[in-house]
Amino acid sequence: MRPAAQTAGAAVAGRPPERTRLAGLDGIRGLAALFVVLHHCWLLSFPGYPADTGPGWAGWLLYGHFAVVVFIVLSGFSLAVSPARAEWRLGGVRRFLRRRAWRILPPYWAALALSLVIAWTVVPQPGEGPPTAKSVVVYGLLVQDLFGAPSPNGAFWSIAVEAQLYLVFPIMLAVLRRYGAAVLLGAVTAIVAAIGALAPHVPAVALLIRLTPQFAALFAAGIVAAGVLAVPRPGAPAAGRGRWLAALPWLALAAAVPVPVLIAVNGSVWTVANFFWVDLALGPAVALLLAALATGRPAALVRLLDLRPLRRLGSFSYSLYLTHAPLVVIVAQLLVAPRVPPGVPAFLVTLAVAVPVALAAAWAFAAVFELPFQRHRGWAALRAVARARLARRRAARPA
Repeated sequence: MRPAAQTAGAAVAGRPPERTRLAGLDGIRGLAALFVVLHHCWLLSFPGYPADTGPGWAGWLLYGHFAVVVFIVLSGFSLAVSPARAEWRLGGVRRFLRRRAWRILPPYWAALALSLVIAWTVVPQPGEGPPTAKSVVVYGLLVQDLFGAPSPNGAFWSIAVEAQLYLVFPIMLAVLRRYGAAVLLGAVTAIVAAIGALAPHVPAVALLIRLTPQFAALFAAGIVAAGVLAVPRPGAPAAGRGRWLAALPWLALAAAVPVPVLIAVNGSVWTVANFFWVDLALGPAVALLLAALATGRPAALVRLLDLRPLRRLGSFSYSLYLTHAPLVVIVAQLLVAPRVPPGVPAFLVTLAVAVPVALAAAWAFAAVFELPFQRHRGWAALRAVARARLARRRAARPA
């Protein structure tokens, strides 16, 4: 999800370098967003979550939550690439926060308005009543993880978490620059683990679980992983670094294997109840994979993730994440449920209809509410582009 800067070039005049594209990251971002869409199709077709009541071949779709884990690690990684190549310097906290707000908020608020209209006039989100005035305020201010209110969109919960992580990103970067990656990752993980250990026994600490604090450790892991693209220090042994970089894909695989084993042994109900710890176990594997891909390893996977359809999907993945939930509900509850037998038939029809609808709607939404804000860095630039287009249209009219 998450939209974030993708890479960096050389530092210029003490500011973070200009962005260039890292092959493969857009593909991961797009696949993760698509996975969330499939997950919500599954949820609306098979009741009883977190129990796995669907067919065995579709059981993996129960775990859409892990796509958010990927988004969070990827967000920390993407945001940290430019600073990593500029000796971990951010180039100004105010500038960073302004650019994040410009990139994230316009599409989010547009999707919020769309979701509210659908929830009020067509169908609310499953398990939620119609949104209230409190919903508008809470979701408009991105504090839905702090205050309860009927949700207009089942995917919005993670946007608040990511926005809050943006606020602590400059602090994490300062700690890394001064004390090193090990101190940053160790300190954040230790605090998060302490919260998880104390939450079952201390009610005040248990309240913090609502904020999904494990995502702070995942975000920090992404930041640290971006160090793979930092300029090596003079005198650093090149041979040793080369061997370590070549081992990254295998390290990622080794870190990932225990997670599906754990899920298979304990089942979906246990896994969902223990997302806090499972997320922490999965985070290092995602961070190592991103570091490997950023250095072009393994080449076959990088080429696969960098295919044009996946790059295109990644280019509007944020819009897909923001807009798909109410559309999937409309398809599943109003179009499919009254006409198709429940279970596998309803699931397959929901997939066949909802996925293309969600992709087309997200592409159109991104063209208006996301990509212009991604390409142009302020209102002045947007107005200039709009005036230029208007002038071209007037010039093209026959006299």
